[in-house]
Amino acid sequence: MRDIVRNILYTLTILVLTVACSSEKAIKKGDQYAAINEYFEAAKQYKRAYSNIPPKERDKRALVAWKMAECYRLSNNPQRAAGAYMNAIRYKHPDSLAYRYLADAQVQKGEYKAAIKNYGTYLSYAPDDRMAQMGLQTAQQSMEWKKNPTRYRVKIAKELNGQRSDYCPMYIGEDTTMIIITSTRKEAKGDDINGITGQKNSDMFLAKRDDKGKWQKVEKIEADINSEYEDGACAFTSDGKTMYFTRCATDDDYPRYAAIYKSNRSDASWSAPEKVAISSDTLSLFAHPTVSPDNDWLYFTSDMAGGEGGLDIWRYYIGQHRALEGVVENLGSAINTAADELFPAFGPNGELFFSSDGYPGMGGLDIFCATQPNDSVWNISNMMAPINSNGDDFGMTFAPGLYRGYFSSNRGDARGWDHIYSFYLPETVHNLKGWLYEKDGYELPEGIIYMIGNDGTNTSLSVMKDGSYSVRVTPGVEYVLLGTCKGYLNAMQELKTSTEEGYVEYQRDFVLPSISRPVLVENIFYEFDRAELTPESTTALDELVNMLELNPNVTIELSAHCDFRGSDSYNKRLAQRRADAVVDYLVTKGIEKERLTAVGYGEERPKKVLKKMTEKYPFLKEDDELTEEYINALQDEEQREICHSLNRRTEFQVLRTTYQLYE
Repeated sequence: MRDIVRNILYTLTILVLTVACSSEKAIKKGDQYAAINEYFEAAKQYKRAYSNIPPKERDKRALVAWKMAECYRLSNNPQRAAGAYMNAIRYKHPDSLAYRYLADAQVQKGEYKAAIKNYGTYLSYAPDDRMAQMGLQTAQQSMEWKKNPTRYRVKIAKELNGQRSDYCPMYIGEDTTMIIITSTRKEAKGDDINGITGQKNSDMFLAKRDDKGKWQKVEKIEADINSEYEDGACAFTSDGKTMYFTRCATDDDYPRYAAIYKSNRSDASWSAPEKVAISSDTLSLFAHPTVSPDNDWLYFTSDMAGGEGGLDIWRYYIGQHRALEGVVENLGSAINTAADELFPAFGPNGELFFSSDGYPGMGGLDIFCATQPNDSVWNISNMMAPINSNGDDFGMTFAPGLYRGYFSSNRGDARGWDHIYSFYLPETVHNLKGWLYEKDGYELPEGIIYMIGNDGTNTSLSVMKDGSYSVRVTPGVEYVLLGTCKGYLNAMQELKTSTEEGYVEYQRDFVLPSISRPVLVENIFYEFDRAELTPESTTALDELVNMLELNPNVTIELSAHCDFRGSDSYNKRLAQRRADAVVDYLVTKGIEKERLTAVGYGEERPKKVLKKMTEKYPFLKEDDELTEEYINALQDEEQREICHSLNRRTEFQVLRTTYQLYE
């Protein structure tokens, strides 16, 4: 028995020593990979070491978890970075930065509430840390931006994406039938796995649209622009004949940094790439080129001396003016920050778009838009959701003249791999529609609407057969519209359009009174059995005032009518007083009394049924006259009461249209 126990203890001792040696070996390898920035491979070694370290060795576990987390962070894998930082914190790693980096990773995962808590913890150690303050702001505002997205529409471009990372789509100049993408898909040249990303080195691939506008299968470009190194993130001159792209070469003997190359196109082939001699600096990187709209400047990303810190956006003169030849400029602190600014691109109206983690955003790299109203001031705005997300968002390309195109993002990918998304901004359209029809009648297809705007608009619109019209109007403009038709009085409407973006619809209808027959003035009410107007009549009377002001050469007869109940003489006197009351009101509003004739008809002129009335009252027939005999012949009491109400009315009829016309 003693021998058995002794053997077991010996075996356990050997196992412990073996595990300890294994973990030390893995840590050493991890350190070696990390020293040459091969974070993917380093993280694998640290993970192996961590799993072999006993939980009781808390300090050692904390250190390895920290190293592993740093590798995941630097290789852009926030999902795994967050777990590793949590382990570092769990085992009491002494560097409080673990809280900040954990919060950064949680923001990239969209875990904003947890990030806010950890930013708060870190700021209790380092209250003046600007990046942590900005991260806290990012976590707080991102929740609101996601709830209230902009008008941009975004969706993944499945037809352009493969099984690995696809990013930096770029139209070939102004040709939108072809697009170049950068991809690590299996068809890329070479067999090496990038020690930083854990994927193949990237190459450039081509996609073409068919006759129906659909993207066909992505093709490998068989040209020297692709190599066994990292190639991609390209840009073109507006004619599509010159390509600029990034190449990240490697060398076992000395460091090689990213550089910008150019290639010229002849028909469908690309020339051998030439390195662009931006600077003699061999210890800085030059990447992410884009060409200015005037083709005079090459904008790019670099960490060379003279910047604001981190990666900055610079520009290099490539135009024809000899005095500017070789000029290199940093865009300055108005654009660049102490963090990273990358992937410049130009929008349809010359806006500069770029990605940065140096401004408050939504997590990772956000896309920003910079406009320059004059030569010295830049206005910078975050593109917000849905263009931006909690992941990295970058690499925009715009269809010429349009706010639509593609960009790159690793949102929603647990591995941190990039994919291509399409975007577009729905056009801002303000539309005015309505109908022109006869008062108490039907549409007037012969009508014309005149429209004048304070932006200089002066036009006329024909009405459709159904009496409708539709016209696009300009946001932020005041319009006056006049509805006209031969045989009818004019009607006016006003419209002040808003400055709201998107689709906005307005409606203005034109109701034209006939010149040749009586026109009902609706919603005129009198006190019971009296001639006094009720306050509810004001709206209708004011509309009548407006109509008379709009048609100043018209004179009218203003008539009041009663039902046949009551004596003829009483009804006639009551009707006259009521007609006089309406005329008096119009005169107090500035209408000349000479234009108004008040007549009280009492029960003398029963209402004649118009076709339009039969739609509302099916028991009536067109041209029926609501006489005493007609009403008494109705068997339904409700129908008889309706007829009485139709007879009790106030109307006007045009007498002439030449008042003061020839004076």
